[in-house]
Amino acid sequence: MEATVKEYTFKDFASDQEVRWCPGCDDYVILRAMQKALPEMGVKKEDVVFISGIGCSSRFPYYMDTYGIHSIHGRAPGIASGVKLANPNLSVWIITGDGDAMAIGGNHFIHVLRRNLDLNIILFNNEIYGLTKGQFSPTSLVGQKTKSSPYGNTQPPFSPGELAIGAQARFFGRIGGNTPKEMTQLFIEAEKFKGTSLIEVLQNCPIFNDGCYDNITDKAVRADKQLFVENGKPMIFGKERDKGLILNGLKLEVVTIGENGIEQEDLLVHNAKEEDPTLHQMLVRLEYPKVTGIIRSFDDFTLEEREAKLTAEVKANSKFTKTDDLFFSGDTYEVE
Repeated sequence: MEATVKEYTFKDFASDQEVRWCPGCDDYVILRAMQKALPEMGVKKEDVVFISGIGCSSRFPYYMDTYGIHSIHGRAPGIASGVKLANPNLSVWIITGDGDAMAIGGNHFIHVLRRNLDLNIILFNNEIYGLTKGQFSPTSLVGQKTKSSPYGNTQPPFSPGELAIGAQARFFGRIGGNTPKEMTQLFIEAEKFKGTSLIEVLQNCPIFNDGCYDNITDKAVRADKQLFVENGKPMIFGKERDKGLILNGLKLEVVTIGENGIEQEDLLVHNAKEEDPTLHQMLVRLEYPKVTGIIRSFDDFTLEEREAKLTAEVKANSKFTKTDDLFFSGDTYEVE
């Protein structure tokens, strides 16, 4: 019989450490959203682990009153994988940034997604290196002037969602850094998902890349510039809820309900659970509107399940029942 999980509040997950992020940073929003989400997850506090790499985001474990590891640059997925495999009952969260995950940690990032362990990743994407004071990152835009690209960045950026789906991610969500209510819900859904979940937070850095998402996250434009998708619901957006998406050939097209014979029934209905990622990839790539919410959530076997199945098959077909049977099988010889 399962033990009853204690009822928590967000205060139960707040540590006694002083939060040391710059004033106005969206990291504060992410932290509070997580502290509010955890009591809704039905997980015991002592079963929660946060593992981070290096960067502003990676201070996160200090501010959570849970177990945590502040690890080394880019290697959080490897450490988190070991933690999860050693104790499958834990709720394991990787906290990372765009530089930590997709520069030095690129290989670790794509392979943890490919393997599909049952853990969660929160990617803070501010399109800049913040902790080291403003160098361009793998998500910085072409032409962006930074401390390490004073004449403009010449390197095309990664799209975390495209990279993730290309690495066979089964769950991908995206959310603006100034929408705590929706963010909290995405964290809860990520925990429910069986497999590797990835949530990209479009997070503003007020010091080194201020306003990088204002054109889509500012309250004045958010309704018209973002499409928050929900599984099984038509893809509608806009202040008047009169805009939507249809598929025109091989491209997504924005249409207005009531114009050119378009009715709500003509709009695409979001299916996050579709195995084929083609439409999910198109939604990730779309610049207008910027698609947020849970874009992909496809149920698949986890690495743990595949390993357990293989182990059971090998055991069932093995003629050895103990180590000595293996050591003394076949040809043996004595050394005098």
